[in-house]
Amino acid sequence: MPSPLVIRDMTRPELDELVGWAAREGWNPGLHDAGLFWANDPEAFIAADLDGELIGGGAITSYNGEFGFMGFFIVRPEFRGQGLGNTLWHVRRDRLLARLRPGAAIGMDGVFAMQDYYAKGGFVFSHRNLRFRMDLAGDLPAPDEDVAPLGEFPFEAVQAYDRRCFPAPRTTFLQGWTTQPDALALGCRRDGKLCGYGVVRRCQEGCKIGPLFADDARAARALFAHLARFAVGGPLFLDAPENNAAAMALVREHGMEEVFGCARMYLGPPPPVDQQRVFGVTTFELG
Repeated sequence: MPSPLVIRDMTRPELDELVGWAAREGWNPGLHDAGLFWANDPEAFIAADLDGELIGGGAITSYNGEFGFMGFFIVRPEFRGQGLGNTLWHVRRDRLLARLRPGAAIGMDGVFAMQDYYAKGGFVFSHRNLRFRMDLAGDLPAPDEDVAPLGEFPFEAVQAYDRRCFPAPRTTFLQGWTTQPDALALGCRRDGKLCGYGVVRRCQEGCKIGPLFADDARAARALFAHLARFAVGGPLFLDAPENNAAAMALVREHGMEEVFGCARMYLGPPPPVDQQRVFGVTTFELG
């Protein structure tokens, strides 16, 4: 008789192992993602255990019970094709539903090849989030905008702006994400008010911008150019939503190359988000 698959809570060291698998799969995690993800919601990480050995895992992040996100779904290559991932995925979905208030939506960014599978689990396609890359040899030209370190802005203003672009409050996440090591967080100011912000962080390969939220294309271009200076000398990545025409224009303007993509899907009603302010999503793992 084959041993049963055990689905359980993940330990903190096991999350480091999962991030290592993700790096080998080419997901290019940030240098401090594991610690930041864990601090945001330590109950979000689910392990698949076979004969006492970690063979898969994933995240089921709850944002105050108001919105959930399924990400970081990975099974070791030698254990794929045996139905184990299917079991893990359905348990994760059901556990996340139990963590949310009735009627709350769940989002996910799934690889295109798995889109039909996720649809069978109740998820409905919204739009594509596409990863773009460019290699930076020098500074980019920037519009004349007031761009400053994000710490100069009241945290309450950053929270309020983020709430326009994300389906639920995420105070703990923002506190860690915008002050993490090996990163730069900037805000754009107009008429004394925050009109956009962005974060760039060092990853296993190069740097990645996320999020990039802005009132309009001009503010987004200014933030992008200033954030890009952090990555000069290496590749820079941005995960941009295809349903924001201005975001697509931004990546074309800089000659960025599409290298990867995911289907944004929702279980339940799509949450109200000002999509035209979203020029770059925060992460494919936590939304």
